Amino acid sequence: MTCFRGRYNVAWSCDVVRAGDMSWYGYSNFKKTRDEKMFELLQAGGWLMVPIMLASVLALAIIIERFWSLRRKHVITPGLVDEVVAVWQQGRLTVDHLQAMAMSSSLGAVIAAGLRPGLSRDEMKERIEDAGRHEAHRLERYLNTLGTIAVISPLLGLLGTVVGIIDVFNALSLQEETHSNVLAGGIAKALVTTATGIIVAVPAFIFHRYFRGLVDELVIEMERETIRLIELIHPPCGESSETAENAR
Repeated sequence: MTCFRGRYNVAWSCDVVRAGDMSWYGYSNFKKTRDEKMFELLQAGGWLMVPIMLASVLALAIIIERFWSLRRKHVITPGLVDEVVAVWQQGRLTVDHLQAMAMSSSLGAVIAAGLRPGLSRDEMKERIEDAGRHEAHRLERYLNTLGTIAVISPLLGLLGTVVGIIDVFNALSLQEETHSNVLAGGIAKALVTTATGIIVAVPAFIFHRYFRGLVDELVIEMERETIRLIELIHPPCGESSETAENAR
């Protein structure tokens, strides 16, 4: 249907024809305006917005990766110690069992390092402690990078603001008359980098502290499980003599 040129028919006909397109037209204009404003803010922040945005992408990638890697079942296999002790007492522990155990979880890797034939209690404990240090270091992977992002992002934002304010005053010094609205607008644009840096730093700092506490909790639980394993496989001398007497 086409739009008529009459005074009343124009409005009515155009509304009928374009009614189906108004929602899409309004959404596309809104999306275009929003994207343009976002681009203008990034452009106003200057070149220091680039490392801040890269830091935000890196922080997001680390957070997702740590959430996936620090799952409890991926670190500590439930019931692993009891299963290992049962297989050990039956004499069915083979190299294939140890390799599968080491690949199953971090606790499995620590236990597999100490389950070698002919090892005494002290030797087993020493090997488990050494493997535990390596696994604890692996659990803390990328956390230093996340903490660094939480620290340097506000500093990069502050540096961008300082550079922007310097540019604003340099530009105003070349003009004969200085207007307060121009000065305020320039400073507001310069503060974009500081706001962006803080937005990146706050969640990075929160998740850095959260993952630190989670790693400490997992390491303590792994230590508790390995101590229980050593006590079951190599009980202390007093307990073993008491067990022998009770058996008699």
